[in-house]
Amino acid sequence: MTAASGPPADFQRTTRDSYDAIAPAYAEFSRGELAAKPLERGVLAVFAELAAAGGGGGGLPVADVGCGTGRVTAHLSELGLGLDVFGIDLSPQMLAVARQEHPGLRFEEGSMLALGLPDASLGGLLAWYSTIHVPDEELPRVFAEFHRVLAPGAPVQLGFQVGDEPLRMTEALGREVSLVFHRRQPDRVAGLLREAGLEVVFRVWRERETEGPFPERVPQGFVLARRPREV
Repeated sequence: MTAASGPPADFQRTTRDSYDAIAPAYAEFSRGELAAKPLERGVLAVFAELAAAGGGGGGLPVADVGCGTGRVTAHLSELGLGLDVFGIDLSPQMLAVARQEHPGLRFEEGSMLALGLPDASLGGLLAWYSTIHVPDEELPRVFAEFHRVLAPGAPVQLGFQVGDEPLRMTEALGREVSLVFHRRQPDRVAGLLREAGLEVVFRVWRERETEGPFPERVPQGFVLARRPREV
């Protein structure tokens, strides 16, 4: 069974169009970011090891949902764990950059509201700073979709900005955009994951990094969960 997709919601259209506008510039801006952030690499390594260990049935693909230019998709693929990683994103232009920079990987256009994947077909799912563009009222639907496509035991890793008020941007990297960054508390995210039927494994909160090449405005949150194994 797959979830049916319909016309994109307003927030999806504005998010897609905004990232289409900045795709090449964003690829240049974010190049080298993971290399400068050891904690983030550690979080991703734990997620990747759990997926590779067969928690989702072994050998099932891992989806990077909201993959953008594919830099994190490629990082997971290059960890040497044998993961079959592919990317999904709303923005055709971000995907075009991803395919150009990482020609050995698969990238598909799609929405996390309706992933178009069979039930229990993923051995892991990463949503790395992609649910930040989803309004609060749509987040339970997104997490229910994550639960649907994950195999029993498979992990899901979220990265997001911590806070209580959203950030709205009308300009980024020299281009006009319309982006809303929804900042959330880790406990609230963990609670919504549980309500979707997922087991929370850990929550990590990192204070904002004000120095270095990638300074941040707010703290960063990371929550790892998994679909429970069937009894």
